[in-house]
Amino acid sequence: MLVLVLNAGSSTLKYSVRRFDQERTLAGGEPIAKGVVERIDEGEVADHREAFEIVRGELAQALPGCVPDAVGHRVVHGGERFTGPALVDEEVIGAIERLNALAPLHNPPGALCIRAATAAWPGVPQVAVFDTSFHRTLPEHAWRYALPDELYRSHGIRRYGFHGTSVQYVGRRAAQVLGISWEEFNAVIAHLGNGSSVTAVRGGRSVDTSMGFTPLEGLVMGTRSGDVDPGALVFLQRLGYGPDELDDLLNRDSGFKAMAGNNDMRAITRAAAAGNPEAELALETAVHRLARYIGGYHVSCSGARAVVLTGGIGENSADFRARLLVRLGPLGIRLDEAANRQAAGRQGPRVISTADSAIPVLVIPTDEEHAIAEATIGAVGPR
Repeated sequence: MLVLVLNAGSSTLKYSVRRFDQERTLAGGEPIAKGVVERIDEGEVADHREAFEIVRGELAQALPGCVPDAVGHRVVHGGERFTGPALVDEEVIGAIERLNALAPLHNPPGALCIRAATAAWPGVPQVAVFDTSFHRTLPEHAWRYALPDELYRSHGIRRYGFHGTSVQYVGRRAAQVLGISWEEFNAVIAHLGNGSSVTAVRGGRSVDTSMGFTPLEGLVMGTRSGDVDPGALVFLQRLGYGPDELDDLLNRDSGFKAMAGNNDMRAITRAAAAGNPEAELALETAVHRLARYIGGYHVSCSGARAVVLTGGIGENSADFRARLLVRLGPLGIRLDEAANRQAAGRQGPRVISTADSAIPVLVIPTDEEHAIAEATIGAVGPR
């Protein structure tokens, strides 16, 4: 059984094909085909529908005559309705599209890809796998905002959390590495990329997370501001900023892009090393906020047995990791500088803290496509 996974980002479309055996177990560790379409809506690729057609063409070359048995789609925001993977029909697509305003960089391209794949393969089951599902275990005191109850009851304004598929995948891997059962695993897990978040996991369940009603809250990100005093936004409205301008400001023109003039961590770290003060300030601001969240979530998870770093920055930026672990010294965390440098570019889980570190720090490569493929198989059921 072949499962195609489509992971639609704001300007990218990643894909991979996984083979499952008759026992519905993933056959082999690597996908049999994979790729990515980049610079969507920035260059020659107009939108995610066009990107999907490029993917179809690449699959036809890599796997001639192949039609997937199921397609799994990463969908960022599932609201309160979707507590797990969902078989797609027209009503489900409509429900996803009604959440577009809550994840404007990701839900619209995800919905476009679902519609394109459904049209291309009308008889193939499509499954939506939601980033928010893992966080449905948040206790009410963690997901509530201190706002009038009517805003939650009528409009669903609450903390949802994101990156759940990645967090659960790397958390389970970290627990295996440390020889701890998932049901007993307490950890702080940071998914660090162009979008970034931190999650407190207690007993294998999400109990606190930095992203909120939308993927905008929390850490400094590539183009997103993270935490901002809402009073500043009211002030900007009074100056004449409209909702669309504020949306663009906070989601597309803030974060590292605003502070350092670039949202590429490699370019930022090179600039900081060369003495660029804006790049240095951006890195220190991001590390400060991340360390603050990790310290707080150490409490939220009743004492972390591990800190886990993943995502493009977490896996690949030794400089950013080193800055972070220095800040985490008060938790008894100690950086193994040699292990940290060796970790760059290596595959598989690795520990970058010293043997006497009070809390081990692990770098675990995420594989959201792997997790989405398994969730898709589970949702499709026997065929």
